[in-house]
This record gives sequence, structure tokens and C-alpha cells, in this order.
Amino acid sequence: MSVSLAKGQNGPLDVSDVVVSVQLAAAADLSALLVTSNGKVRSDADFVFFNQPTGPGVQLVPNPGGIASLRVSLAGVPADIEQVRAVITLDDASSNFGRTAAPTARVSDAAGNVLYEYVIDGLTAESIVIALEVYRRQGAWKVRAVGQGYAGGFAALVTDHGVSVDDAPAPPPPPPTPVAAPAPITPPSSVAPTPPAYNQPPQQQPSYNAPPVPPAPPAYNQPPAYNQGPTPPAYPPAQQPAYNQQPAYNQQPTYNQAPPAPPVQNQPPAQQPEVSLVKGRPVSLTKGQKVTLRKEGGVALTMIQMGLGWDPIKKSGLFGSRTADVDLDASALLYADGNLVDVCYYGQLTSKDGSVRHMGDNLTGDGDGDDEVMLVDLQRVPAHVTTVIFTVTSYRGHTFEQVSNAFCRLVDSTTNSELARYTLQGGMAFTGMVMAKVYRVNGEWKLQAIGEGIQAKHAGEAAPQLGRFLTV
Repeated sequence: MSVSLAKGQNGPLDVSDVVVSVQLAAAADLSALLVTSNGKVRSDADFVFFNQPTGPGVQLVPNPGGIASLRVSLAGVPADIEQVRAVITLDDASSNFGRTAAPTARVSDAAGNVLYEYVIDGLTAESIVIALEVYRRQGAWKVRAVGQGYAGGFAALVTDHGVSVDDAPAPPPPPPTPVAAPAPITPPSSVAPTPPAYNQPPQQQPSYNAPPVPPAPPAYNQPPAYNQGPTPPAYPPAQQPAYNQQPAYNQQPTYNQAPPAPPVQNQPPAQQPEVSLVKGRPVSLTKGQKVTLRKEGGVALTMIQMGLGWDPIKKSGLFGSRTADVDLDASALLYADGNLVDVCYYGQLTSKDGSVRHMGDNLTGDGDGDDEVMLVDLQRVPAHVTTVIFTVTSYRGHTFEQVSNAFCRLVDSTTNSELARYTLQGGMAFTGMVMAKVYRVNGEWKLQAIGEGIQAKHAGEAAPQLGRFLTV
């Protein structure tokens, strides 16, 4: 049975490993500061957070559907570390704990049995709180409910604990400037005798409206000089056809016509032709294009490799060189008739059935070629699984406006030859991207390039938004 703690209370820990977890309705991060008797870290290595998930005796364990937890191996904590402080930080720094239900911090043993529970009440305007601490007292380990809100900001919190901060993160890019809609064209019946849009001298009006009208009509208020003879030499008749060829002036009925049909590139992706794979000639896919997963001769592919890549942002981060600029994560989500049945991602490198394998997490995007690779054994995918969707999500919340050269490519694992590639053209204001999917049609596997943006920082946030990509 768990023990409920109030602020300031403590309790003994009689186990070798504990797990600190948080329940909170808002999006947040959990981190740990390992401090000595003076309340400071020994070095930046004693700060465990999303981009440095491992420290001495402490590990951040991701949770695809919620907030990560902290696993503390008490025997592995260095002897000069007296306290491990667990810190909750809201993702939205402009928000505060007063806008949601009070967070709950729990301390469990390695088997998942809850030992202590602390409801952190009394928080109002804070967006950061030191929830609790695991600490030594006369050679024994204890836990204390802290509940100390922090108003100075995340960088100020870690700086006060001795963590070096190089500079503040860059502000997000401004939203794109909206393009003003074109002004409606006034029908000819309401056009004034001398339309301002033309910006032409009044005396030129007769030359625009061929056949010629009698010289100097009173409606145009033309100067008397033009009523005393033929048209001045500055406007010779030889130039008249040039004016009359301009459809904006002589084809006034076009003002009332319907707007032109949208260009071909804006047609729905589903209308693009399906392409076939040819040995030695990789297909460059466009958004929405489909490929039958058969090689020349009609032989079906059995083992495929989905490589995903990107280039990092070249700038300083909040915690200097040890902080990766961009951490994108590839995931494969398996669906059976619209229902999510399994996920393969950095926290579960192999699907439960073994048909999909993640080859490891890349935290930076550095290096050439694929940054993360997913292997799919199409013969082992269970019969009830109809679709496998490949996503890339930004763990730290960078948008794809800040990422360059994002791509996915299909490789034949048996020959290691590239079969198809899809490259994103331009950035988008999304933290996640649905790159492609493989799906069954009448027992045959096909691939479709998607390239649609979503707001998701991990697979758990992406999953509820993928329903619209399941239709063929």
C-alpha cells in the first residue's frame, strides 16, 4: 500500500532501485539534478534531462503516451551526491500549474509497486516545480515531498544548481505573412470614363476601344487641342494593333468569367499515376505517389528498409555543445483495420511480432545517409495488420521549418539497393511529419509517399492523428 506524503514530509526507502513518475494533464518534462551537500551539481553531467537522458545512477525512461520517468539506481549514485531532485517543467513556458489539476508525483519500486504518492497542491503562477527529492541521511536513503515552485525560468533553475548555460534558445520563427487576396474586378458597367487602374492620359481612350470612336467625345473631357485635326504623331495609327491585342482592355466580357481552373500540381495526390520499381533506377517520388512493392519480373519484395534522414540546425543550444540542436525520431505504427495494434520506436526497438525493427536512435541528424532506419519483414507482418505508417517527430519541439533535407527512402534489404526516395521540399510549421506508409491491397503490398505535417513530439502524440492516412 502506498503512503501519501504532504509537503515537507519524508519516508524511508528500503529498496535498491526506485522510479519517480508524474501524472499531469498538461504536456511537461521530468528532469533530475544530482547535487552535493552545497546544493550544486559537480558538473553538467549531473543534470539528467531529455537531451542527456543518462547520468550517474539516474536514467530518464521515455513514455510514448505521456511524461518520461526517472529510474534511480541508489547503489549507482556517487558517494558525494546527497540529493537527486526531480523537476517538472511545463512544455509551454507561458502557461502555469494553476491552469490544470495539481500534478501527482509517485515513487515506485522496480516492479512498479507505488511506495509514496505526493499531490503537489498550492501551485499557481509557476511553470516549474521541484517535485520531490531522493536523498541520503546517515547512510540510508529517503524520499522527501518538496513542492517548491520556481519562477525564475528553466535556465535560471539549472544555473542556480551549477549547470552551465551558454545562451538562450532562439525564438520560434514568426508566422508567415498572410498574402492579401486580390481586389475584385469591377464590372465594365460601373467603370468610370477614365479608369484609374490604367493610369493612361485621357486622350488615349479612343485608341484602346477600337473600332475608333469619334474624336474628342465630351464624356472624356479631352483638351480642345485633340479636337482640331488628326491624332497627334506621338500616337501613330501603326501602334494601334498593339493596344488592341491586350485582352484586359478589348475583351471586357472576361471580367465576368469564372476563375481559371487550379494548376495541375494542386490536384489531389490520389490522382497521380502508380509507378513500378525498376532495378538500378530509383524512383523519385512526389507527394501522394504510390509504388507497387514488386521488382522487375513481378517478384514481390519481402524485406524492405525505410531510411529517414535530415540535417541538423547549425547553432548553439541552451546548454552549449552537449545539447543537440535537433532530435528527430523515426517511428513505425502498425494498424489493423483502423486500430493501432503496435508501435516500433526508440523506446521499443522491435514490434511485438518481430516484423518491424528500429536500428537505433539518432539524437542529432549528424552524418551522411540515413539517420534512422526501420527494417520491415513483409512476410512476418501479421495477416490482420493492413497498414504500417512511418513518421518523424521532433522530440524537442523544433518545427520542420528549422530542418533541412528531410527525406525517406525505400531500400531492398536483400540487395541493399535504393528503390524509391521522397524528399520534402521546403519547411513546414509542424513538429511531426507523416512521411510514408506501406499497406496491403488484395494481398499485395504497396508504398505511398505522404509528406503531411502534424503536431506531435513523439509517436504517442502522433497516433491519434493518423486515422485520415489509413484510407487507400
